[in-house]
Amino acid sequence: MAGLTTGGPNVDVSLLYAINGLSRHVPNGLGRALGIISEYGILLALVLLVLCCWRGARRQDETTAAESFAALVWAPLGAGIALLVNCPLRGFVGRPRPFVQHTGLVLEPGLSMTDFSFVSDHSTLAMALGVGLFIANRRLGFIGIGLALLEGLSRVYMGVHYPTDVIGGFALGTAVVLLFAPLAMALLTPVVRAVARSPRAGRLVRAKDRPLAQPVGLAATPPAAPRERDLAA
Repeated sequence: MAGLTTGGPNVDVSLLYAINGLSRHVPNGLGRALGIISEYGILLALVLLVLCCWRGARRQDETTAAESFAALVWAPLGAGIALLVNCPLRGFVGRPRPFVQHTGLVLEPGLSMTDFSFVSDHSTLAMALGVGLFIANRRLGFIGIGLALLEGLSRVYMGVHYPTDVIGGFALGTAVVLLFAPLAMALLTPVVRAVARSPRAGRLVRAKDRPLAQPVGLAATPPAAPRERDLAA
């Protein structure tokens, strides 16, 4: 499997050179900044987006908040599972990094990567977080998916992945999160609802000004009417 698009005239390599070649027109300082953003910045932005969604979910009613919070818990869990799936996949395919197979690519000074290229870990993680966020909140989910697309493009721009590495990462992250989402939500939602009813831990799911919901089947009992005095006594 090591021969997966590693040389020869093909669209994958052509796109690699075209996108990476844009970095020739970028000043060195900006290039280093883009490298940091590609490596850490976009993923950090996705994490902050998840936290922003969590803060908003705490203002919802308990049922909706529990479902949103369960989806937000599943997002990083699903991303972690996708990365675990990718570990044997990368070894099985055994595709070398682009700069190992091709000359003339613009790379950041000191770049040293000895692992395989297919599929992209960064793209897998970013898209898994974006899709998981979409399950919890459509509007923020679109932003998250947009950031994931930007992350994939940046990996090709940096010359550390082929376009098909990125596409494979997008597919893997999306598939893992969506395929296992029904089971994950079925398992996580009751746990989150139980946490929400806890006097202390419930603050993770509901805001301080949100009242603690009555357990199902235990409606509030109205106060008993005062007993009339027995005048015949």
